[in-house]
Amino acid sequence: MDVSSVAALPTSQQKSSSSSSSAASAATLNYNTFLKLLLEQMKNQDPTAPMKSTDYMAQLATFSQVEQSMISNTKLDAILSSAALSQADSVIGRTVTSADGKLSGQVASVRVTNEGAVAKFVDGKELLLGPGIVIS
Repeated sequence: MDVSSVAALPTSQQKSSSSSSSAASAATLNYNTFLKLLLEQMKNQDPTAPMKSTDYMAQLATFSQVEQSMISNTKLDAILSSAALSQADSVIGRTVTSADGKLSGQVASVRVTNEGAVAKFVDGKELLLGPGIVIS
């Protein structure tokens, strides 16, 4: 597809495209974003010079790869969450010491964040459970 056909969008479409592209750049590329991009490309292609079938098949293959990557990421997130919950369960009630030895205490509760499991001690202090911690 020729890029000039996209640049020749009416002003109203350009405004909506720029607002949706800024929203899309704020979020990660996902299945729906890729599908919208493919459909817009097909709508705006030059009818006198349609996309070659090989190009179309390459885009569909890319689409399939993106879809499979999204599925794999979802499954990996589930595995990581399960591992974090497993680790969290095993430290409640036990004494945990940080890698540098400066922070230690009995774990009252554990919460799971994007960074990993965070242990909250009986005295209210918190410690990210990670490499080098000692559980006794």
